[in-house]
Amino acid sequence: MNSPVTIRLLNEGEDSLLEEVAEGVFDHNIHPRWLGEFLADTRHHLAVAVREGQVVGMTSAVHYVHPDKAPELWINEVGVATEHQGQGIGKQLMAAMLAHGRALGCGEAWVLTGQDNAAARALYGAAGGKEQPALLVSFRL
Repeated sequence: MNSPVTIRLLNEGEDSLLEEVAEGVFDHNIHPRWLGEFLADTRHHLAVAVREGQVVGMTSAVHYVHPDKAPELWINEVGVATEHQGQGIGKQLMAAMLAHGRALGCGEAWVLTGQDNAAARALYGAAGGKEQPALLVSFRL
């Protein structure tokens, strides 16, 4: 049986916690400059799942405000190393990030995923999410 995971939100200056990351948690290698910038920005949030000193999962989010609405939390992504999937880690990460969003005063959280991403859709549904019709429009800058 695997040892339990600890879920925690990272703060500025905790870059070293991401020195031991299981393969597949992030899409790409962590870039030190971008990591430092991310953690220094108080509107950026990163929750990690740590097992035996290694990060085995993460979720990142941004909370933002508009002049005409309450703060919202955009969940950018959730990643769990393949060998740690199916153990409820993604659900724990989502619960932690949603609780953090509530603590920040966010009235709503949202995330995008592909129609064919059954695992993500199941995770977001299990976390209490309701699918909404949407259209993603991207721009190359």
